[in-house]
Amino acid sequence: MSIRHGLLALLERGPRYGSQLRTEFESRTGSTWPLNVGQVYTTLARLERDGLVAPDGEDSAGHTLYAITDTGRTELREWYERPVDRTNPPRDELSIKLAMAVGAPGVDIRAVIQSQRHATIKAMQDYTRLKATALAAIESGQSRERDDVAWLLVLEQLIFQTEAEARWLDHCETRLVRLSLPADRRAAQPGPHQADTAHAEPPHAEPPHADEDSGAPTPAPTTTPSPAPTATSRPRTARTRRD
Repeated sequence: MSIRHGLLALLERGPRYGSQLRTEFESRTGSTWPLNVGQVYTTLARLERDGLVAPDGEDSAGHTLYAITDTGRTELREWYERPVDRTNPPRDELSIKLAMAVGAPGVDIRAVIQSQRHATIKAMQDYTRLKATALAAIESGQSRERDDVAWLLVLEQLIFQTEAEARWLDHCETRLVRLSLPADRRAAQPGPHQADTAHAEPPHAEPPHADEDSGAPTPAPTTTPSPAPTATSRPRTARTRRD
């Protein structure tokens, strides 16, 4: 999350002081990523050092105001246009937890997955309820539309994220069950190609077809005839049927 650029985006709307920026940031994102005032002022100091913001007097209560500079506006425009870099993904606690749980003595990794799945589904349900509330506020017109639309987008991203996490947990459980099978049992399980071959019908002899030059039928490929039933086999069959 880029707090640096988030503050620049808020300052583009006009000069703000630290506590005001914190309140507006949390309002815009629904307090999904809460900030503390010290973090805001530390970021403002760095933005000022880099020439992206500058002090702009004080308000009536004596708060120091900050304003975005032209260099800051250029930086903000470039941030909007630049795709988010995924070459160094942020650390994910759940991924690290499962990676460490694999093979850890005394840890039931399937129980860890089940517990997380329960929490993930509950979070998804909570986000869905919040989404319904945000939509109702927007449609009724009784809201700060800009902030509520922004919050709605954040909520929908969280819903998609938890849905993907639930599917990933299902995949992890299936994968671990598969890998826990002994090697000989895994080798004995037919793959898709083997399964198709096993259920395929045996080849049949082709019927005779006419010879193109003489018009006479050509002999069918030689096959080994099935043995004819013997005289002793028929009465046995008949007795079986009567019984």
